[in-house]
Amino acid sequence: MKLARWGARGAERPGLIDAKGNLRDLSGHCTDLTPDMLAADRLSRLAALDPASLPLVPGEPRLGVPLDGIGSIIAIGLNYRDHAAETGLALPAEPVVFSKHRSSLAGPYDPLAIPPGTEKLDWEVELGVVIGNAAWQVSEDQALDHVAGYCTANDVSARDWQIERGGQWIKGKSGPGFCPLGPWLVTKDEVADPQALSLSTHVDGRRKQNGTTADMVFPVRALVAYLSRFMVLEAGDVIVTGTPAGVGLATGRYLYPGAVMEVEVAGLGRQRVVVG
Repeated sequence: MKLARWGARGAERPGLIDAKGNLRDLSGHCTDLTPDMLAADRLSRLAALDPASLPLVPGEPRLGVPLDGIGSIIAIGLNYRDHAAETGLALPAEPVVFSKHRSSLAGPYDPLAIPPGTEKLDWEVELGVVIGNAAWQVSEDQALDHVAGYCTANDVSARDWQIERGGQWIKGKSGPGFCPLGPWLVTKDEVADPQALSLSTHVDGRRKQNGTTADMVFPVRALVAYLSRFMVLEAGDVIVTGTPAGVGLATGRYLYPGAVMEVEVAGLGRQRVVVG
């Protein structure tokens, strides 16, 4: 299934994308898409619905973050071999872990304002992994059993805040709109192999990133297992799993007012964000 939330910010309603790409209203079957809806039995009930029986949503409403009530946003740095190479850094022996503040969440088409005080706003297309049930010290073999689905993510980064302000990457990763998610949450049954997905970024129509999740240093199952050694991953937590080569940091060319930033993970949808 492709699950979405639509409507004005703070008043989103649940929806489902049918096989023809139409947005259908799920309000008659759930009040919202929240972490408790990621339980296997609840997802099964939604999957059993005939999409044609659901009301069509007219027009082109705003799409919001595809899950309400996200708890933690856990991010992984230097997790693509080509990205580590372009930064001149060695591949990490263990995953590089940081976090993004929940206030950075945004819908896939919401505009992004460049915050005062940064001149180095960058893009990072990423595969987002949505936890469906709690994971504590699970093995790699068990790890994907705790995943509900996947989404396109963009780890927007103020590089000057991240690198030039005394460490603590969270400072450069957490501004308003720095974590667009969606347009949909795609349940894991529709993703045959999370390590076989292409990723891309375009800025003003020019390709900046062109990668594949096969290039990850630590694949999804390894990341879930690794993180679960140190923390309880809870339903609704999101792991953003790293970015391939082609970020602005590598060339010193960053986002600017009026730029149109499009990021996409194959099968998970494309975002389009206008920078202001």
